[in-house]
Amino acid sequence: MHIPKIAVLLPCYNEEAAIAKVVRDFRDALPDANIYVYDNNSKDRTVAVANDAGAIVRTEAQQGKGHVVRRMFRDIDADFYIMADGDDTYDASIAPAMLRLAIEGHNDLVNCIRRETEQAAYRGGHRFGNLLLTGVVRHIFGDRVHDMLSGYKVFSRRFVKSFPALSQGFDIETELTVHALELSMPVAHTDGAYRGRPEGSESKLRTYRDGWRILMLIFKLVRHERPMFFFGALAALLALGSLVLAAPVLEHYLATGLVPRLPTAVLSMGLMLMAFLSVVTGTVLDTVSRGRREIRMLSYLQYPSSSMDDVAAPASTAQAAEILNISQLSQ
Repeated sequence: MHIPKIAVLLPCYNEEAAIAKVVRDFRDALPDANIYVYDNNSKDRTVAVANDAGAIVRTEAQQGKGHVVRRMFRDIDADFYIMADGDDTYDASIAPAMLRLAIEGHNDLVNCIRRETEQAAYRGGHRFGNLLLTGVVRHIFGDRVHDMLSGYKVFSRRFVKSFPALSQGFDIETELTVHALELSMPVAHTDGAYRGRPEGSESKLRTYRDGWRILMLIFKLVRHERPMFFFGALAALLALGSLVLAAPVLEHYLATGLVPRLPTAVLSMGLMLMAFLSVVTGTVLDTVSRGRREIRMLSYLQYPSSSMDDVAAPASTAQAAEILNISQLSQ
C-alpha cells in the first residue's frame, strides 16, 4: 500500500478577501495535501495573500475558469484532486469525507450538493438557472449527477487525465459532468453547506451571460455527443413542416388532378429531402462520436483505479488515518 497524493485545487480571480481562510481551512482538514492556488490575472493582492497563507501559487494568463482548470489538470500530478472555489463559500471540513467516499466507493467523481446556510448564498436567477441546466443535462445525458454547477468536487487521477477540457469559462462545470456521464464513471454525492461570500469579495458570475454560455455549451455537447438525437430531432421538425405544406397540395391534386401551387410543392419536397439528409448526417456522426468515446474510454482505462486495496494513509497524522479508515483495513 502507498500513501495517496492529494492535491487541493483553488482557481482564483480577485479573491484577496477570502483566499487566506480557504487555504487555512483546507490545510486544517487535509494536513498532508498539497494546496495549489491558480491565479487568473487578479488585480488585487490574491497572489501575495495566498503565498503568505502557505499555498503553492501558480498563474494562468488566459482569462476564464475553463483555462485555469485545463492548466491545473495538465500540470499537477496526484492520486486524487479536490477542486473548490477560492471565495470561502464551501465547507472545507467535509473534504476528508468526500475523499473517503471517492476511495472507498471507487468513485471517479464526488460532487458536493450545495445546501444554503445563508439567504444571500444564492441569487434567485442562479438558483433557477442551475435547476434548469442541471435538469436539461440529466434528461439528455443521464440522471446520475445532481447540482451540476457546484464548484466543489473530488476527482480521481483517471478522471483528470482523460478529461479533454475544451471549455473556457464557467461552463467547464457542465463539461466535467458530461465527461463523467458519457464514460459511465462511478459518481457519488454528498451534501455540504453553501454560504455567502465574505465582505469585500464579489461574485464573478453573470446570471444571463453565463447561463446563455452554458446553454450553448449543452447545445454543442448534444450535437457532438448525441448526434443521432440532435439531427433526428431536426429531421422530425423538417419532415413535419414538409407534411404540413404538402397536405393542401395533395388534397387539391387528388380532387382535381392539378398542382396549382407548384412552389409550395417544391418547398415541401425540399424540406423532406433535408429531413432525410439530416438522418443520414446523424447516422454518420453517431459512428464518429462512438469512435471518439471509445478513444476517451481507452485513455481513461490507462490509469488504474485507486482503491482501498492499494492506498494507505500516512501514519504521521491521525486525521489522515481516519480519512482512509486504516483501522478497518487492518482488521
